[in-house]
Amino acid sequence: MNIITKSYFFTFLLFFSLSLLFSQDTYQRNSSADVQRYVFGLTLSDESNLIKGETEININFTQEVGPFSLDLIEKNGDYGMTISQVLEGDTPAKYTYNNHKIEITPGAFEEKNRTYKVIYEGIPERGLVIDTTKFGQRSFFGDNWPNLARHWLPSVDHPYDKAGIEFRITAPDYYDVVATGEKIEESNLGNGLKLTTYKEPAPVAMKVVTVGVTKFASTLLGEVYDIPVSAWVYPENRLDGFSDYHVASKVLKYFIDQIGPYSYAKLANMQAKTQWGGLENAGTIAYFENSVTGKNEVEGLIAHEIAHQWFGNSASENDWNHVWLSEGFATYFAILYQESVYGNEKRKEELQLDRKQIIDYYQKKPSPIVDPSIKDPLNVLSVNTYQKAGWVLNMLRHKLGDEVFWKGIRTYYEKYRNSNAMTEDFREVMESVSGKDLNAFFDQWIFTKGYPELKWKWSYKGKKLNISIDQLQKHHTYSFPLEIGVTINGKTTINTVEVTDSKANFSIKTDAKPDSVVLDPDTWLLFEDKNP
Repeated sequence: MNIITKSYFFTFLLFFSLSLLFSQDTYQRNSSADVQRYVFGLTLSDESNLIKGETEININFTQEVGPFSLDLIEKNGDYGMTISQVLEGDTPAKYTYNNHKIEITPGAFEEKNRTYKVIYEGIPERGLVIDTTKFGQRSFFGDNWPNLARHWLPSVDHPYDKAGIEFRITAPDYYDVVATGEKIEESNLGNGLKLTTYKEPAPVAMKVVTVGVTKFASTLLGEVYDIPVSAWVYPENRLDGFSDYHVASKVLKYFIDQIGPYSYAKLANMQAKTQWGGLENAGTIAYFENSVTGKNEVEGLIAHEIAHQWFGNSASENDWNHVWLSEGFATYFAILYQESVYGNEKRKEELQLDRKQIIDYYQKKPSPIVDPSIKDPLNVLSVNTYQKAGWVLNMLRHKLGDEVFWKGIRTYYEKYRNSNAMTEDFREVMESVSGKDLNAFFDQWIFTKGYPELKWKWSYKGKKLNISIDQLQKHHTYSFPLEIGVTINGKTTINTVEVTDSKANFSIKTDAKPDSVVLDPDTWLLFEDKNP
């Protein structure tokens, strides 16, 4: 997503204790019920904003069969849902519906794979945005991130439990429908209604499932390794939208070639009503309405959202506090894509802009990337989880070298594709591939607030360049390699020193007095230069 701005009891106790160190994700998880597949049947109308839903939930009980819960916002005033029936198979299920939770007690038989149905209706306050487009056309757009699916879809509304998705949308027949998955049916039902069905077999988190229902203009932009890439835009800005989103095929190919297979049935790029600059819905990305200008200015945004298809959608964070595995990856991989197209200067330019945002943000809110104090998933997004986390990947790449870095990325994705991971999982993969102990690197950059604040000076005497560096921040002494660019007679050489103390002095032999000395000339280190 892009915001609009630039092994049993002991094992469980051990895991629980460790997770508390790095996370305060308070979502109550089902202990045994694992959702395999949702079928969301929805009826939409122009008569009112009331939606009618029938959701089938196929569940596999991984251990004993026992009670489990689904999220669904209850009716309160004008908004929320009312349940008329819950079925287990074809028979009424035992359930309660309180505090926005459907608590279901399975019947007393041994079958571990069971299908439930929830029949309900109501007006969603959030999650499904029922509004008009900028051109005044009525529209329905799913906008679930981070946990707004519960406003309109009974589900496990947390990324830990991912499932296959099917949408069966009944709506007035003059609307076009796009949704998560591949279109498998479009049928006129009579009486001015049309049924459109999309199915996505790959497991998807509820934060990134969506529908778009309005009057669209759509086109096939191309196919990348048999994956259809399309644009869905408002008819009023049809040609501009097709032009702006056309780069998506090029971006998709880059990430498949660099990272690994794409997980989803298609890649649709949709102009939409969304609270975000872009929302990385799996295979059906939503971009804010004014992303369409015809000026082809959203390539970076498109790269960010497509990168999410690998990181955040397929390999998903297992706890909200580790959302940098989604947003930081998408931020840096959008830069990597742009570097591949426009060269290293583009990487440097983007990272220098990000570094300024990181420094400005830290003055207001000094906190680490993984911040255990955050309990509400709406608060996990920040400059830390986007720009600073992207910078960490930039430093990791430089530390390991391009070949090892990319090998580690491909290995991580292969291992956690269509699954979930934590920061420790990513670190362990990168350690295994590189043969390096990365504990200190992750501790100081991910779990420690801030960055080095450096005051430095240089002098020249006796064919030696003498450099003194002081770390001014008090809370932590960072260890890092520092590149020093030395320019003599127009020629620049780069020397690397290892900074491990709060005060450090280095000498570099040179045959003449430098014309200039620059720290980190190639933009590989996150730091603040405190020199005036």
